[in-house]
This record gives sequence, structure tokens and C-alpha cells, in this order.
Amino acid sequence: QNEEKWDFVLVSDIHEMGSEKEIKRKKFLDELSKKGFTIKKIEDTKLFYGVRAPPQIFWKYQCLLKNPNSRQQNSSAYQDVPMTTRIRVVHFILQNTVTSDLEKLHDLMKKKVFEAAFPLHKKEEIREILKKKWARWRVLFKEQPIEQIRCYFGEKVALYFAWLGWYTYLLIFAAVAGLATVAAGATVFSSSQVSKEICDANNTIMCPLCDQNCSFWLLSDTCTYAKVTHMIDNEATVVFAMFMAIWATVFLELWKRERANVVTSWELYGWDEEEEELALQLINNCQHEPRLYQHSYLRSTIVLILALLMIMVLIGIAHALVIYRAVAVAVFTQSDTSLLSQHADIVAVLTGAVLHYLTIVIMTKVNWNVALFLCDLEKPRTFSQRENSFTVKIFLFQFFTHFSSLIYIAFFLGRVNGHPGHYVRIAGHWRLEECHPSGCITDLFIQMAVIMVLKQTISNIMEYLIPLISHQLRKKKKHPQRRSLMLGEEEEAEDPCKRQWLNNYELNEVNVFSLFNEYLEIVIQYSFTTIFVAAFPLAPLLALANNVIEIHMDAIKMMRLRRRMVPRKAKDIGIWLQVLEAIGTLAVIGNGLVIAITSDFIPVQVYKYMYSPCTRENHTSMDCSTGYINNSLSVFHIQDFEPHTKVLPVFKGERIKECRYRDYRSADDYTYTVQFWHIFAARLAFLILFEHVALCVKLIAAWYIPDVPQRVKNKILTGKHTHLRDEL
Repeated sequence: QNEEKWDFVLVSDIHEMGSEKEIKRKKFLDELSKKGFTIKKIEDTKLFYGVRAPPQIFWKYQCLLKNPNSRQQNSSAYQDVPMTTRIRVVHFILQNTVTSDLEKLHDLMKKKVFEAAFPLHKKEEIREILKKKWARWRVLFKEQPIEQIRCYFGEKVALYFAWLGWYTYLLIFAAVAGLATVAAGATVFSSSQVSKEICDANNTIMCPLCDQNCSFWLLSDTCTYAKVTHMIDNEATVVFAMFMAIWATVFLELWKRERANVVTSWELYGWDEEEEELALQLINNCQHEPRLYQHSYLRSTIVLILALLMIMVLIGIAHALVIYRAVAVAVFTQSDTSLLSQHADIVAVLTGAVLHYLTIVIMTKVNWNVALFLCDLEKPRTFSQRENSFTVKIFLFQFFTHFSSLIYIAFFLGRVNGHPGHYVRIAGHWRLEECHPSGCITDLFIQMAVIMVLKQTISNIMEYLIPLISHQLRKKKKHPQRRSLMLGEEEEAEDPCKRQWLNNYELNEVNVFSLFNEYLEIVIQYSFTTIFVAAFPLAPLLALANNVIEIHMDAIKMMRLRRRMVPRKAKDIGIWLQVLEAIGTLAVIGNGLVIAITSDFIPVQVYKYMYSPCTRENHTSMDCSTGYINNSLSVFHIQDFEPHTKVLPVFKGERIKECRYRDYRSADDYTYTVQFWHIFAARLAFLILFEHVALCVKLIAAWYIPDVPQRVKNKILTGKHTHLRDEL
């Protein structure tokens, strides 16, 4: 039975006898044979080589890593080695075996000597359990079998699913808080004093939205838009933003405790990745010398400059989207279609969001290649160092790809566009966009909603359909042609390994970044869920729905559509934890800025307590925000329009002499009023207060919740004490 247990399968095209590729293939297989590997060849439309490592390799592994249960070399010792360990050790040796031409398997695959190398999905009990309890849609809301995932895919994959499950579970609380915030906003959908004033402003004439042949418009025309804005932008949003800052910290602190529990039960708490890699190097080559740590300031400087240039390119793309929106508003406003001309700003926001999504799709591929190139320049010492370096770079690039446009909408839209008579223009022609009189937060809401919905729905559909269709096409294309039977090789045709190897070969390829892609997708989603969540309280709900599907979709892909991943040991989620902590800090800053700058919360509060009728008279029955809209609109005399501006001076039969616009400027010389500076000071004060309070609460929560439970600490302490007493 042991004879048919194969650790790895190598696949090659059938090359001509004596060809360069055939000679290189033979040299590599000869090197494996010298190391004691058993090799079995099966010929079909491709050549398949089954590889099985000798027992002494695993005995060495157990001895070097001080496994006390395997001190004696005997025939059955290696059988106790878990299959995940066998695959990992064999994979390392295959990747680091050097031929007489100084070529490794990676080089041979580049030269098409070998087409593929993969471990096998086998018909074993644990696989059937995972298929039944995990990799199917009907167990959507059941707990994940993390221990079985670990036994089949290794600790790194198991920790990913444990983390994703924990994140999804805690999203329930964030989603409920988000829904409560929206529900609180919905109660004031029609009753908000600010919305009422906009809806009743039938005589408030606003300045034209474009320069050429645009008419004036009534503020009351945007009644519905104002109601939606104030459903998002209310007092509950401030509380929700504070809650999410605390939630992000509590989530990470609780995950650290959960991780400590998990890795302790796996006896990996004190595991050292560097020691394991050195042990594998020595098993592969007992003459191996370790590669020493090195650092080049010149190389680091070059990488830093190139990374900054790439970030500048990504910010430049965000500027291109800003230009598109400015041009689109001008074009749509002058459209003959009344629906398009009346809602030019909303159409520009929607189409801009879709265009932003398309740039995300395209730039993701570019970012990937640039990050890999920069990693190659750095020349990391180990694979884990390379992975960490790549993680930081790709996350930074993806962050700027996703958020540059959102940062502009949140903090610059409507604040750098000038005012009537003195607009800031692109190429001296197109005006920058303006905010709606009820605030800019709805623009940010629309942008985030479109990107999150498109990204999650389209990404999930493509993520599932592409591997499914690809698998079906591979099965159809690579179905065995019974070539061996035609040649009279009946024994080969009946080989029980043949069907199993072919079935595995027909599955989709996996690579070292397969799991990385899953992490990156969820971490970017986590950024959306926390950083600008004050503008989009439904983000946690969308993330929750996505993750419930994502867990089982990933499971189905791994179990049914992809070749088996090479198991890797791990005791945490690696550098992703530092990335998540950085996002948590950015979330405090981002939400503080959204409430202080994007939201109308501060201007309304300043008006209530300094300029409203309530400050002058004792009106207990009056809403103190009465008159806010009129107070927040400045007056512009139309004779002060720029010479090239052509507006229609007659509106509804009346000749217009002045119009209103959103700002705090004097009607005489258009300089900022005292109220503008009061609001500016209040925004700054709130931002400092909010961020300090939120960061203090985060620090208190991090201190209050220990990273490692006492039970785990006591278990480790007892283990050390017992070991030392036994040694004594």
C-alpha cells in the first residue's frame, strides 16, 4: 500500500530523445534519485513522474527540530510524520535541488522542461469530511472545521480561515451598529429642519452650475438629495464613527487572544520559522552555508524612490478622475436630454465611480508587477522576508489605487473650486465641481457604495466562475486519449495512479501567492469598512454578506477546483497584523476628518450655538437649526461674473441680479466672513478632540484586553517548568 503513496507529481511534455529538454529533465530526476527518492513514470498525453521521499529525510527533520518521539531511526518512524509536513519537506527539496548545469526546478519550469509540480488531492477521510462540512453551499452558516483544515492544508491556510471567520463574526456587531445609524437617519428623513428648509426654498435662486448657457436653478429642486444627505449626515454618525474606531481595536485584540489559543493547541507557540528553514536547507544539502543578513542603503534608496514614483502615478490617476468629473459635469449640464442636464452632478459622480472601479481593476495588475520588480531589486534573504516586503508594497499601491479618489471627494471636493466670478479651472477652461448645498458627504457615500458593490459582486462572480470554467475546459482539453492502449501498453493503462494524477493535473494551478490574494482582498475590504465608514455606515453589512459567501467560495475553490496547496507552517497571520493595526489608526484619522471636514455636523453645531435665533431669544419650542441653510449660502452679484461666462439672465420670467452659492463669503468683496473662521476653528478643535479621545480609547482597550490569555501563559509556564525539572 505504501508503494502507491506519492508525495509530489511532476508533469512534462513528451520531448524527443536526445533533445536539450529531455537531457535537462533526466539530469534533474537523476539528482532526486541520488537523494534516495523513488520515482514512478506514467506516460499519457504528458509524462507524469510520481515522487516519493525516502524515510531518512523525515527522520532527519524530526531529529533536527527536536521531536522527542522520533529519536530512533526505524522503518515506521517516518509514517508518523503528518502528510502536510511530508509535502512541505518534499516541496522544499524539489525547489532547491540543483542539477549539474546549476539549474533548479524553477529554472526548468521557465524553460518548459517541466510544466507543473504539485502535491495530490487524495481520497482520504479528512478530505471527505472537509467536502461535507466545509466546501459546500448548504453549510453556509455552520462553524468551520479549523482543525481539519489545518490537517489537510497546513497551519497557514487554517490561520487564514480562522482569522476570516473571527473577522466575519465580529462584523455582525459593526453591521448592527451601521444599520442602527441608518435607521436613526431614516427617522429624520423628512423631519430634519435642514432638509425642510431646502425643500421649502422655492425662492432661493442658486448660481449656474456651468459657464455656457446654463440657467439659474432653485434650491428646492434638490429636495430629495438633501433628505438622503441628512439621513447619512446626522448626530448618530459621530457616535458610529467612534464605535468603529473602538471596534477595530477590540477586533484585533480579541484576534490576538484567539490566535494564541489556536497556536498553543497546535504546539506552535514557540515555533521558529528561521530554524525550520535552516533545518530544511541542511536536510537538502548537509554542506549548506546560511545566507547572512545584508543591507544595502543604495538599493533601499532606489526602491524607496521607485515606490514613491509609483505612488505619484497612482495619485496622478486620481487627478485624471477629478478632471473627468469636472468635464463630465460641464458636458452633461449642456446636454439636450433634460434628465441628464438636471442631474448632471449625480450622473458625473456615478460614472466617475464606475470609471474608478475600472482603474482599480487595471492598476491592480500593474501594481502587482511593479511590487514584484521592487522585491527583486531588494533581494530578500528568505521567502518569508520576500513575502513581507511584497505585502507592504502591494498594500501601499492598492491603498492609493482604491482611496486616492475617495480622499479627494472627502476632503477637497467643493473646497478648492473657488467661487462665482473667480473659479479654479482645469486648463483655464473647466470649473472644478462644487458640493451640494446640503454637503459633500453624499458624493462620498455614492462613490463608496458603487465601488464596494461592484468590487464585491463582480470580484466574487469572476473569482468563482473563472476557476470553474477553466477547470471544465482543462478537463475537456486534457482528457486522456488512451494512447497507452493503442500502443499495447495495457499495464500502464490500468495503473491505479494514472486516473488520480490526471484528475489532479486537470485542476487549476495554484502558486505561492494564491493565499496572498485572498488576504489582500479582505484587507482592502477591511479598509473600506473602517476608514471612511462614517460616510457609508452600510459598509460593515456589505462586508459581512460578502465574507459569509467568501469563506465557502474559497473552500470550494481549494477543495474542488484547484490543485492542492503546498502546506506551510505559521504561528500567526504575519505582517498582515501590522497592516491591520495601521488601518485601525488610519480609521481614527479618516473618520475624524470625514466628520470634521466632509460632514456638515460642525457648521450646523456652530450655527446652533453662535448664530441661530436660539442665541438671541429664548425659543424653547424652536429648532435651533432654523435658518441654517440661508445662513450657509453667500450672495453673488451677477455683474461680477467672469467675461467669458454666458448665463441666461432671465429665470422664470424675472431678470436675476444676484444668486446664492455654498460658502461663507462677504457679498461686497467675496472675502471670508468671521463665521468661516469660527467654523474652521471648530473643525480643527473637533478633529483634535475626536482623534485624541479615539486613540486613547484604542490604547486603553489594547491594554485592557491581554494579547495572550492567562490560561495559555500558565500552560507555557508549566511546560517550561516540567521540562527543566525532567532535565534536572
